[in-house]
Amino acid sequence: MKQIITLHLLFIAYSFSAQQIENGNMESWDNLGLITEEPTNWNGFKSGTGGLVSFGSQQLEQSTAIRANATGTYCARIWSKSTLGIVANGTMTLGQINMGSTTASSPLNYNYSKTSDTLFSEPISNVPDSVVFWAKYTAGTGQQARMHAIIHDSSNVHDPIDAASQPFVVARAELNYSPTGGNWARFSAPFAYEVQTGLMPIAKYILLTFATNKNPGGGAANDEVLLDDIELIYNASSIGELTSTVQLYYSSVYGLMSKDLSMDTDLSIYSISGQLVKKGSLAQLSGKTLPSGQYLLNFQGKSQKLFIP
Repeated sequence: MKQIITLHLLFIAYSFSAQQIENGNMESWDNLGLITEEPTNWNGFKSGTGGLVSFGSQQLEQSTAIRANATGTYCARIWSKSTLGIVANGTMTLGQINMGSTTASSPLNYNYSKTSDTLFSEPISNVPDSVVFWAKYTAGTGQQARMHAIIHDSSNVHDPIDAASQPFVVARAELNYSPTGGNWARFSAPFAYEVQTGLMPIAKYILLTFATNKNPGGGAANDEVLLDDIELIYNASSIGELTSTVQLYYSSVYGLMSKDLSMDTDLSIYSISGQLVKKGSLAQLSGKTLPSGQYLLNFQGKSQKLFIP
């Protein structure tokens, strides 16, 4: 008779406070009244870099056009401009904007985390479940504004993510959204872990960017996004300390099985050194065998150890 070994995974989410982005409520501002005014901890074209930095225009400013029942006094306003028919999207980012080309879609134009400079990088030590924000988007029919959040290690990751940045991305959340009809709307976007073929990077920074259009140079002049109350959301089970048990069944004949998880649950199994061993849904991985050893099992936003005797 084949012996079935019952394994228990112990989930321990270490106690931490729900880490938030500094000045996500847009209440603190620098250089008010000047063309260089920007919300504290956030950046636009006037604090950018690159060969065309001298052409960077003011497209980020303080606004009092807040939503009803808002707890604060101010929000941020970003807007697009057109120069000789070339549209520059309004942009607000936790990183720094690099202006390297007059062609909007050029790879020389990007935002990036400058991790050596606290003015252009935002440290983070845990991966949230989602990012939420309030926005009021005014633009033509068929246009979409964009939010993109990238959690990465200590490398200077670019947005858009290029081939050099991809290996250092831990997770990201993105959302393209349509005009809000003159009203404020609350938006939410979940974080999804990236699939890496090498060692798994460790979350160190978050690069979060808002733009008036999902496409570089898209939309039209004077498209506008008002932004307020940007917040990172953590599931209740991620805060404090939680212990739960999931039963996994393993044998050389039947492989990996579970009665506690949905068969649609996505699983990623890594060796203890960080190499991807198997990836797929529980339905796809059920019955798969693994050599004895230690593994990291990623699913449902958690990363835990798996021991197979």
